[in-house]
Amino acid sequence: MRLLGVVDPDLARADAIAREFDCRSFGSLEQLLTTHSELRAASVTVPTIHHLAVARSLMDAGVDVLIEKPLATSLLEADELLQLARNRARVAQVGHLERFNPAVRATIPLITQPMFFEVHRLSVFTPRALDVDVVLDLMIHDLDIVLAFVHSPVKEVRAVGLPILSGKTDIANVRVEFESGCVANFTASRVSTERVRKLRFFQPRQYVSLDYGRQDVLVFTVAEGDAQPANPSVNPQIGMTRPPIVSEEPLLAELKSFLDAVRNRSTPVVPLEDGRRALALALEVVKNIRDHGHRIQIDQLAP
Repeated sequence: MRLLGVVDPDLARADAIAREFDCRSFGSLEQLLTTHSELRAASVTVPTIHHLAVARSLMDAGVDVLIEKPLATSLLEADELLQLARNRARVAQVGHLERFNPAVRATIPLITQPMFFEVHRLSVFTPRALDVDVVLDLMIHDLDIVLAFVHSPVKEVRAVGLPILSGKTDIANVRVEFESGCVANFTASRVSTERVRKLRFFQPRQYVSLDYGRQDVLVFTVAEGDAQPANPSVNPQIGMTRPPIVSEEPLLAELKSFLDAVRNRSTPVVPLEDGRRALALALEVVKNIRDHGHRIQIDQLAP
């Protein structure tokens, strides 16, 4: 496969990218679809409010789609995307990038019975993605990962959040309890002074610490009975190991995985159903934050 073109209403920006990647630039999706009948796959990287319209046009034209997260602005839109993909027999993937993080991939074989998660995703403020709040911008990555790790329905959600530098929630803390008994605490901020992307979880006799940014995983395992761990940590009964990591740029891995699904007409690693599931939980979190704000009359507390 080869890159055919870049679409952006800002033609100067489209031209610059097209020159960099040796392809054509287009000012509209219609121009691209009219010019290139051989187009087979496309990345939908427009603002979330336009995901449905753009993906619909592409799928109607017989094009497979990789849709950035969050999948849509509402579950109704997400369901319409799901139905479109089924009716048009299109390969459709959601851009939950952290699924392709080598540290996440190395962690999946370690999962037995996770019971407690502590997740932090902190970022410095940038004037991007302000069409959504921090839950749909940043936290949704971790909601998706934990949902993929736990495999249990959500039982209860409690959340608080505050707008700091934008008109939407910029910092949030969430507690999610699953039917399995697992509890996950999430903190997300886009007004931090440092960048942190870490996930930690406990399961029977084991503690796993994952650093998204360093693409690193540490596993602490409690030895059974009188057995001595091969690599004892500070506590002689606790062994520490680092699973092997196959380093790879997550975005490149995501694109390669999507194109493999296109070539083989197979189900992508992150199908639309997973995107909808993460969106449903994120929207529940947003609702909880809004309800909590109403209860404490947060508008009246603002300076």
